[in-house]
Amino acid sequence: MTVICLDHNATTPPDPAVRDEMAACLDGALGNPSSIHSLGQEARRVIDKARAQVARLIGAQPEEIVFTSGGTEANNLAIFGSVAATKRPRSHVVTTAIEHRAVLGPCRHIEQAGGSVTFLAVDREGLLDPASAISSLRDETVIASIMLANNDVGTVQPVAALSAKTRERGILLHSDAVQAVGKLPVEVNTLGVDLMSFSGHKLHGPQGVGALYIRTGTMLSPLVFGGRQERGLRPGTENVAAIAGFGKACELAAGRLAEDAAHLNALRFSFEAALLDRVRGATINGRGAPRLSNTSNVCFDGLDGEALTINLDMLGLAVSTGAACGTADHEPSHVLTAMGRTIVEARSSVRFSFGRGNTQEDVHRAVDLVARAAEMMRKGRR
Repeated sequence: MTVICLDHNATTPPDPAVRDEMAACLDGALGNPSSIHSLGQEARRVIDKARAQVARLIGAQPEEIVFTSGGTEANNLAIFGSVAATKRPRSHVVTTAIEHRAVLGPCRHIEQAGGSVTFLAVDREGLLDPASAISSLRDETVIASIMLANNDVGTVQPVAALSAKTRERGILLHSDAVQAVGKLPVEVNTLGVDLMSFSGHKLHGPQGVGALYIRTGTMLSPLVFGGRQERGLRPGTENVAAIAGFGKACELAAGRLAEDAAHLNALRFSFEAALLDRVRGATINGRGAPRLSNTSNVCFDGLDGEALTINLDMLGLAVSTGAACGTADHEPSHVLTAMGRTIVEARSSVRFSFGRGNTQEDVHRAVDLVARAAEMMRKGRR
């Protein structure tokens, strides 16, 4: 049975050109990038090329890119690193209630360590009010961390609306842009961010590699200590093949951003129209907000989202109830409850996220399978 994957917000398959780039590194017997001999310097040139490719996608300078193991490490480095660099006994952080756990986790740890965090509310569409974010800033605020695009419902946040005020007050602005980079035009100077996290495997690159953009002049303390790799902010021998693949994925994304967005938007539009027509009790979470072109989060009234996900998997359709890192907890999406959905509504919701390789045929088949599974589950309850 061929499985249709509509779970691309969890991960995306590496583009064939990315695999070729990585294979060339693995087959080339490159040396340690910190070695001064020719093999080491060839590895260094691979990393330098990738750094330039990654920077170009977001309008940054290559020296402003620090490679990490992924979005989680980049978020932790941004938040903990900025707080540690201030050397204040009590620091204040501003974030939102709908952030990924890779941001919420560090923020809660800061609270436990004696700092303070403001978790900003969002409206029923999942949007932050910029005025409420600005009013939450204090003299002791070190950093505001506001995600650019939400991984569960796809809502795009008004990050740029905060940058003038944070800069005026000497507060760092960080954005978790893991779901946005490669899907939206992202330009760090337009956004006005000081720090931005993103990841390779969300844009058809390899897993296990990501980056933190650090605006020139921004002070951070490292989380790990050792060598001088990555400006001393991320010591340890670099994963040359993964970094090369990440760079290639960014180069490809830059060249086909508009094409991919149009393709994904068409898939989502036809999917939602057909689904709402065929499946009774289905509603789109966050439908009235600006959203990622590939993301559709659907509440199925009267159905259990986890059970529906399992049934769809058995029928050959891979979807999810939210972020992959949170599924083991069996808790309803904190994003949906923060948007004002009840626990029952949150547990009845399923996320569908499209990728570059999906087709309109996949959409038609997916709607058929969802309608079939929903009807089977409703009949089973009678």
